[in-house]
This record gives sequence, C-alpha cells and structure tokens, in this order.
Amino acid sequence: MSLIISGGTVVTADGRFQADVRVDGGKITALGLDLAQSGDKIIDASGKYVLPGGIDVHTHLSMPSMGTVTCDDYYTGQVAAAMGGTTTHLDFCIQPKGSSLRAALDIWHGRAKGQAVIDYGFHVAVTDPLPEVLDEIAGLPDQGVTSIKLFLAYKDTLQVDDTAVFRCLERARDAGVLTLVHAENGDAIEILMAEAVARGETAPKYHALTRPPELEAEATGRAIALAEVLGAPLYIVHLSCRPALARVREAQARGARVTAETCTQYFFFTKDDLDCLGFEGAKWVCSPPLREKEDQAALWAAVGDGTLSVISTDHCPFRFDTQKTLGRDNFTLIPNGVPGIEERLMVLHQAGVRGGHFSLERFVALTATNPARSFGLGGVKGAIAPGYDADLALWDLERPHTITAKTNHGAVDYSLYEGMEVRGMPVTVLVRGQTVIDQGRLITERGSGQFLHRQRI
Repeated sequence: MSLIISGGTVVTADGRFQADVRVDGGKITALGLDLAQSGDKIIDASGKYVLPGGIDVHTHLSMPSMGTVTCDDYYTGQVAAAMGGTTTHLDFCIQPKGSSLRAALDIWHGRAKGQAVIDYGFHVAVTDPLPEVLDEIAGLPDQGVTSIKLFLAYKDTLQVDDTAVFRCLERARDAGVLTLVHAENGDAIEILMAEAVARGETAPKYHALTRPPELEAEATGRAIALAEVLGAPLYIVHLSCRPALARVREAQARGARVTAETCTQYFFFTKDDLDCLGFEGAKWVCSPPLREKEDQAALWAAVGDGTLSVISTDHCPFRFDTQKTLGRDNFTLIPNGVPGIEERLMVLHQAGVRGGHFSLERFVALTATNPARSFGLGGVKGAIAPGYDADLALWDLERPHTITAKTNHGAVDYSLYEGMEVRGMPVTVLVRGQTVIDQGRLITERGSGQFLHRQRI
C-alpha cells in the first residue's frame, strides 16, 4: 500500500505543476497524475501547495550560553519547527573546553535521544583547537558530521585565533568538511563593550552600538582571505550588513568557494528595536546585532540575486522573564540570541513572496533545496522528486494567521513577530511519509525524528 498526496500543486526550486506524489517506505517514488490505486492511503491536497519541508541549518537547542541554557530542548524546539513547516534542522554542538569533539558529540546526541520529532544533524563548533582536536576533524564524516564552526567573536569563551582558523580550514578542506564562521572581530568588540560599560552605557541598545558593521565586514574579509589561500570552502553564518555582503560578493566574483546565509530577523527589525522603553529591547539582542533599513534592502536583493543562498533562523531562544533579565543592569550579560524556528517560513512567505522580493520557487530554494545541497543532504532532503525523503509541507496559501507567543509552540515566552498577520501557512507536515502535524495538531510520537548522516562536502 502506497501513500498518495493527491490533487495538490507541487512546488520545487525549479517550477510548479499539478501532480500526485506517491510515497513508499518513507521515500518519494513517483510524481504524476491519477497515481492512486485501490488500497492506497490518500491525503487530499486539493487546493493546497505541496512544498518540500523546510530545512533550518542554524539552530541552538539545549545549548549552554552566558550562564544559562537555551530554553527550547530537542522536543519543544522541534515541535515548534514542525508547526512552522520545517522538517529538518542542523544544530550546533559546542565543544566544551578541554573536551574532544567525539565527547562533545556524545553530549549532544544524549540531549536529542528520544526527544526528536523531525530529522536533525549537527555542526561541531571547535572552541579549543588543541593538536589532538584538529586531528579529529578528519574522522567527523564517519560520524555523519560534515561541517564545523569557528567563532571569531566571544573572546575568552568561544573565540579562536587566526592560527586556529587557518589550521581548521586546512584540515576541513582535506576531510570534505565545510567550515562555517561567525564573522565579527571579537577583540575589538571586547574593548568597545568595556568602554561603554565604563561610561555607564548599559542599556540593551549599546549591544548594537558596540558591534558595528565594520567589524563584521573585517572578520568576513579575513575569513575569506584565509579560505582563499587554502582553496577551502567557507560558509559565512548570519550575515547582517552591507559591508560584509560586499566582501562575500567580491569573493564570489573572484571564484572563491564562499557561500553565505542570512537570518529571518535581519529582514524585519533594526537596531532601533533594541532601544525600546525599559528593558524590552533585550528581546532583540543577538549577534551580529540588528542593523539599518538600508541593510534590510540589501539583504532582500542579495537573496534574490543569489549572493546569499540560504535563509536560516539562528534560533537561540532565551525566556525574557527569567533569562534575558540576567543582563538587566549590563547589556554585556544579556544572553545573545532570538527565537524564530516556528515563524521563519510564514513570515518569509508573507514578506518575501507576497511582498514581491522573490517567487515561491525561490522561497523553496532558499529555505529547503539550497540548505540541503550546501550541507551534504542533496538527493535526500530539500526537493520533491523520486528517491528523496517524503518530507512535505502542504500549504494553504490563503489561510490567515496572527503570530503570537500565546499560540506558538516552543518554550520561549515571546515572539519577535508578535501580532504580525500572515496569509499562508502549512496545514499538514510529513517527515519521511509520516504525518507529524495536521491542522495544528502534533500527531507523532516523541523520538520519531532521526539523526542524519550527511555526505562529504
């Protein structure tokens, strides 16, 4: 007996067409008209658009940070993701100081075990690049991990120096592993933050003012230069501003192996949101910080023309009532990060597709197909074609929805997009052919999600 998704409009990165989708053993086996046979299970998709499930390649679940832990775990965060149409995510495993990469992965596997409701993989953040740790990079693909992350910011905690960046890029290149970089100049930022606090400038708005775009651009250019010398692939995470975008565009024009993402929040908010009355601005504290209206326009253009190939979330949720308040008297102590794993696809469809910035096909590319291809999931995830996992989101493009924390499904107590009205949302979501969400109801079991062994880059 097959599963047939019947009567919908299939949308891929390359086009849209009327077709049934046949699913056998969790895989798509055929596309065509009138595929249903006697005994098949039918999901009626009439009037719906059938999209590949979203892939979010930048999330932080159950992650220790700045004296606390992100409030979404592998259950609450993934339920929220699925409700928003995301069926796969890649989470960051952070190497504790003194730990091996293998031990770090064991910790993160333990956090996810028995909790997942969608499929997931890991990037490993190298924070303590001892010689024996560098040697481990070659073995990561055998563990299903084909990407590492390096922080050029967060001095004395996560930040690594240029020697480590160069050596990691070299080892990763030889292992078929992609290197991701958080590009901000942490040394300069540390000085600017200390000087601001010494002047009594402790409100949330100073988070943005002490992390200027020039320092993101400098670190972006530095990472690109090191990667170019080695001929190593490089991926810039959460790019936020015009000067950094220019460094990426220039590198791509030279033929460098550089790709980059931006994140949903950078399209919708600016540094002015950090200057809310009282302490409310802490809700918008993330790094890199929110920028200017002109940067938003540049980012919309860049996802349209292909300079930026992925839109992720950097979902790093902290409750406002108990966690963001750790920095009430000093912005440097506000946990850095914002939520968005549930809202990503809905707000991007509203502002991006309905707003005329890109087509529905480009929406699929930015949120599913390109992430899969970039991170070793090509041929498995991110498209609707025979042989791919049947990760599908059935969208009602006319259904209205008002975003509010009260109706969201994660553990965080606020939404950046509170009160935003969207038209178009996923109503049924499948992972490997199994219905996970239907009409706003979770109908899968905790632990049904699977760890993904990704291909070499």
